[in-house]
Amino acid sequence: MYKRLRDLREDKDLNQTQVAKFLGMSQTGYSKYETGENDIPTSILIKLADFYDVSIDYLLEQTNNSKRR
Repeated sequence: MYKRLRDLREDKDLNQTQVAKFLGMSQTGYSKYETGENDIPTSILIKLADFYDVSIDYLLEQTNNSKRR
């Protein structure tokens, strides 16, 4: 469901554990976001958008434009 999360992470040569640590959570918890098993809370979406410097709409695959306003 959230393939873009995985793609962004891999583009930065990061593993799930590294991103999970940034978010202050377990690798397993983060993995469930990438697979779509768990919905991503708004606070986590904001952190991820800041981390990758992309818009939330881009993370959620609502647009192909990654630029933030």
